[in-house]
Amino acid sequence: MSKTIGVIGLGIIGSVYARNYAAAGVLIGTWNRTPQPVAPRWRATPEAVAAAADVVQLVVSDPPAVEAVLRRIAPVLGPGKIVVQSSTIDPASSTRFAALVAARGARYLEAPFTGSKPAAEAKKTVFYLGGDPALIAEVEPLLALTSEHRIVIGTIEQASALKLAMNVNLAVQIQGTCEALILARRAGISDDVFFAVFAKNMGYSPLTKLKEPKLRAGDFSPQFSIKHMHKDLRLAASIGDCKDFPALATVREQLAHAERAGYADEDYTALIRLFAEKG
Repeated sequence: MSKTIGVIGLGIIGSVYARNYAAAGVLIGTWNRTPQPVAPRWRATPEAVAAAADVVQLVVSDPPAVEAVLRRIAPVLGPGKIVVQSSTIDPASSTRFAALVAARGARYLEAPFTGSKPAAEAKKTVFYLGGDPALIAEVEPLLALTSEHRIVIGTIEQASALKLAMNVNLAVQIQGTCEALILARRAGISDDVFFAVFAKNMGYSPLTKLKEPKLRAGDFSPQFSIKHMHKDLRLAASIGDCKDFPALATVREQLAHAERAGYADEDYTALIRLFAEKG
């Protein structure tokens, strides 16, 4: 592997990516807004990471966080530098950020991903890649070190939009699963019976399989937090005429309710806790 990579953003997923790159011997720097000096190849500033790395991967929370990082590292970007933007953002932000990077002579790849913490740890992340095909081919060997699939989507805007579309589907699925499970419980049906039947139903999915243990145990430790899913649905609603999509609007309000109830940092399966509040 001829290129080095730096990771900026060491949350649930970014920290896993950093460890995977470190194990492969390509990690040259990491940085996080909340200091994590025990992280592999920790550096004191994002500028230091960007100056040292051939490729800088951003795994932060939202468009304002991406913009803040890019404005800090812009002075050390230039020809030969590549920014891989893996945060979940909206298409308009993708366009703006790509222009900012290009103005410094560097190159920009949109690379949002699917797969929560267990998938990242198993290197089963799926990246949605948007941008110049030659750049994608150049960066793909690095991304392969922490993923199972890299799917070429099209433009940077299309890659960011598709990521939001996928998350709308995930959120709606979990809302439906929570409602079905609560309905069964209120009818006196045990979780064992519910999930045994569900497993034979067409509606059972890999997402259900992943979240079933959490729903059974009431374990809401985050694999994908309420606050981040809420942010993603807010961004999805900003695209075209999607604001009035009924399922999107309903689940978005449920996520907002969960945040107000104090569940922001819990897994988005904590949507089921809202039913407990109602009795």
